[in-house]
Amino acid sequence: MIARTLRVAGGFLALVRTGLIVGLAIAALVYPMVALTGVGVKRGTDALAMPVGALRSSLPAQTSHVYAADGTTLLAQFYEEYRTYTTLDTVSPTMQQAIVAAEDARFWEHHGVDFKGVARAFVANQKAGSVSQGASTLTMQYVRNALRDSADTPAEVSEATEQTGARKLREMKLAIELEKHMSKTEILERYLNVAYFGHRAYGVLAAAEVYFSKRPADLTVPEAALLAGLVQAPSSYDPAATDATAATARRDYVIDRMAALGYVNATDAAAARATPIALKLSEPPNDCLETRAGWGFFCAMFRSWWAAQPGLGANPQERLDRLRRGGYTVVTSLDPRIQDIAQAQVLKREKTRSAYALGQVALEPGTGLVRAMAVNRNYSLDRASNGPHSDPRQRKRLRGNYPNTVNPLLGGGDMAGYQAGSTFKMFTMLAALEQGMPLSTAINSPKTFVSKYKTGRDSPARCGLDSWCPSNASASMTGRHTMWSGFGRSVNTYFVQLEQRVGAEAAVRMAERLGLHWRTGIDKLQASPAKAKTWGAFTLGVADTTPLEMAGAFATVAADGTHCEPIPVVSIRQQDGSEALDAKGVPVARPRCTQVISPDVARGAIDAARCVTGFKAATGDCGGSGTAARVYSTVRRPVAGKSGTTDDNRAAWFVGMTPGLTVAGFIADPDNPLHRVGSENAGKPRETVAETLRDALAGTAVRQFTPPSDLVAYGSNAKPRALKPRR
Repeated sequence: MIARTLRVAGGFLALVRTGLIVGLAIAALVYPMVALTGVGVKRGTDALAMPVGALRSSLPAQTSHVYAADGTTLLAQFYEEYRTYTTLDTVSPTMQQAIVAAEDARFWEHHGVDFKGVARAFVANQKAGSVSQGASTLTMQYVRNALRDSADTPAEVSEATEQTGARKLREMKLAIELEKHMSKTEILERYLNVAYFGHRAYGVLAAAEVYFSKRPADLTVPEAALLAGLVQAPSSYDPAATDATAATARRDYVIDRMAALGYVNATDAAAARATPIALKLSEPPNDCLETRAGWGFFCAMFRSWWAAQPGLGANPQERLDRLRRGGYTVVTSLDPRIQDIAQAQVLKREKTRSAYALGQVALEPGTGLVRAMAVNRNYSLDRASNGPHSDPRQRKRLRGNYPNTVNPLLGGGDMAGYQAGSTFKMFTMLAALEQGMPLSTAINSPKTFVSKYKTGRDSPARCGLDSWCPSNASASMTGRHTMWSGFGRSVNTYFVQLEQRVGAEAAVRMAERLGLHWRTGIDKLQASPAKAKTWGAFTLGVADTTPLEMAGAFATVAADGTHCEPIPVVSIRQQDGSEALDAKGVPVARPRCTQVISPDVARGAIDAARCVTGFKAATGDCGGSGTAARVYSTVRRPVAGKSGTTDDNRAAWFVGMTPGLTVAGFIADPDNPLHRVGSENAGKPRETVAETLRDALAGTAVRQFTPPSDLVAYGSNAKPRALKPRR
C-alpha cells in the first residue's frame, strides 16, 4: 500500500515539475501525501500530542438556555453560534448515513486521510485548472472546525482556516493522529455538532430545529439528505431561497450517493427524490430582544447581573462571552404567573404609549429572588414609531423612549433611577429604632419646621437662604406624633426632627446597608462622609433609586432584618451538568443574605408600616388613617408599606410588604424628571401594587407579621398598652 502511494505521489511530483500543476492550492493536495507517508522530513510529530489532546477534550461553543422559575418555560437563549450539543444516539441513522454519503463516502475505511480521495481530487482539479475538489475527510473537517472554535485570537482563526499547504498538512497530520485516539463514532458525533448548516444553525440539532422544527432523531431520508447537502455551501444550496432548484439538485445528489452506498434501496431513493422540499422554518431567538412580551426588562437585568459576577469570569466581557458560548442551563427566579399578573396590573392603568413609566418589581423576602419586573414599555430597539420627547428642549432632535426602549427603567442597569419621596422615611425610622428610640417616641410636629442642617443649629422660625424649611402636606398633620402616626400619615416635620436626633448620616448608612447605591454625582457627594451628616433632605427621598433597590430594601424589613441581594437566578448549571461555582467553591446562584438589622428593630418598623396600609399596628395607635389606607382591604391579608411622592408630584411610589412577597411600584417620566405625574396619577402605584399582591398571593397560606418587643415599642421606661395583634 505504501509503495503504491509513493508511486502515486512520485507521479504527482513529476507532474508538478513539468508545470502541469500550478498554484499553492493544488500543491496542497500533493505535498501532504509525501510528508504523511514518510518521504518528507518528519517534523513536529511530538508537538501533535498537545493539539490532539485539546481536540479530544474541548467541545464547541454551545447555546446557553435561560428558563423561568418553573424550569421549562424558555425565557431567552444566548449564543454566538446557535448550537446545542447532542449525542449520536439522538441522531437518526438516516442523518448519519446522509452526512457520510455527502461528505466522505470512505469515512469508515480510511484512517483520517483518504489518499484515494486526494488522488481523485488531484485529477479533477487538473482537468478544471482550479480547486474544484478539496478531498477533506470528515475527520479533517472536524479538525479544522475545532481549531477555529478553540481559537482565542483572530490570527489563530485565520491560521486554522487559511487556504495554504501548511494548514492542509497540519490538518492531515492531526486527523491521522486523532483517529488513533478517538473512535469513528466519536468523530462523527463531534463533526455533526460543529458543522454549519446555514440560517445560524450550527450542529445537527440546531439544523433540524431551524429547518424542520423537529429533533434530529425524527429526520426522514429527504430531510436528512437536504441537511447533509447544505454543509458544502449553505448559501448556495439554501432551501429557503426563492428558487430552490439548487437545493433540490443537491439533495437529490445526496440521495443518489446514499443509494450507491447501500444506505437506501432504489425504491426508497426514488420516493425520496419525488418528495417536494417542505420546510417548517423557525428562527432561534437570541438575547433579550427576542424574549416574550413583557419579559425583556427582567432578561436585561439578568444579563447585567451575570456580567457583574466575579465567579463567572475575570471581567464583564469574559462573563458575557461565556454566557454566549458556555452552554449553560440557567433557571431564573422569574415566576411566569406573578410576572403576568404584574404586567397586566401595570397595563390596566397606564398604556404603553404614555410618556409616564408605570412599573413594579416583586421580590421574595428572605431569599432576594426577583419574581417579576413589569413596566408599561416594550423591550425593543425600534424607536421609529416612538412618541414625541416629553422634554420640549429635546423634542426637535430626539424621540421619546416610549413605547419602545431598552433602558433599564426598573433597575439592574446603569440608570440612576428616580427620587422616591417619603419611602426614604423607612431608613430614618430604622436608624432611630436601632439607636434605642422606641416607636412611642413623641415629637411635636408643626406645619413647617426650620431645620438646623443649613445653619448648624436650630434657628428662629424664619425661612430663608440660611435655613431649610420642610413642610407637611396638610395642616391637619400638625401636632404631636409618634413613629406609628408619623410614618402612617407621612408627617414630614416629624421625620426631619427624628433624623436630626439620630443624625442624617445614620439614615444614609442604613439605606446603604439595605442595598441602596448612589449613582449621580450629587448623591455620591451628599452621601460622602464629609457631607452625609448635613444631608437633612435625605429622609424626604431626594436621592435617586430604583424599584429593584427599593423592593430589596423593604424586603429586608419584611424578612426580620435579613438583607438578601436581589438575585435573578435559582440555579446555574454548566455544560457538563455541574453547578457553576465561584472561586471559593460557592454556587454562583446561591442567595447572598446577611443580617443587617436586628429582627426586633425590623419588626418595629413593620408595626409602624402597618399604619400606612390600614392594617393597623399591633402595639400602638396609628393616630388616624394612613396614606394608603385602602391597601389592606384590597390585599385582604397582613400587609405593611409606605407611599411616597416627590416635590410637585414629579414621581409617586408605593412599596408593599407581606411576609411572603414585597412589591415596589412607581410612576415617573424617565425622559423628563420635571414632567409632573400629577395628583391624578399619584395613586396608580399604590393600586397596582395592592392588586398585584392580592392576586399573586391568592391561594397561598396567610402569614402573620411578628409584633416587636415592648422595648422596641415603648422603651425601657414606658408602660405598654395591652393591644392584641390584628388578625
